[in-house]
Amino acid sequence: MVKKDVDDFQIEWHGNCVVILPAANIEHLRWDVVDNAAQIVMQPLKRTQVPTVVFDLSEVKYFGSVFLALLLRCHKYVKERGGDLVLCGPSQMAKELLSVTALDTLWAIYETRDEAIAALEI
Repeated sequence: MVKKDVDDFQIEWHGNCVVILPAANIEHLRWDVVDNAAQIVMQPLKRTQVPTVVFDLSEVKYFGSVFLALLLRCHKYVKERGGDLVLCGPSQMAKELLSVTALDTLWAIYETRDEAIAALEI
């Protein structure tokens, strides 16, 4: 496992799987920094031919449309390369937001990081 802190994101490698841990204050991410945040998050994905990604939301209480836009952008990038993106550890508020937006049908959601990583290794 390799860890790297980049701005408000912590990025870890677990084999070929990239685990992205957004900071707890991610709901304060502004529209004007989405492009920069996307580049930071997607940079490690460019190193893998078929990226597998876990967004670990266990430290995040809530997020809004800016973070959802970032997730969707990463999802599109990963899917175009034949990979998969999943979520783990969302708070109850985050689960409700994902349900209301129907994004819980787009991404598999796991309770723990270990479950998410194991699911991607299959």
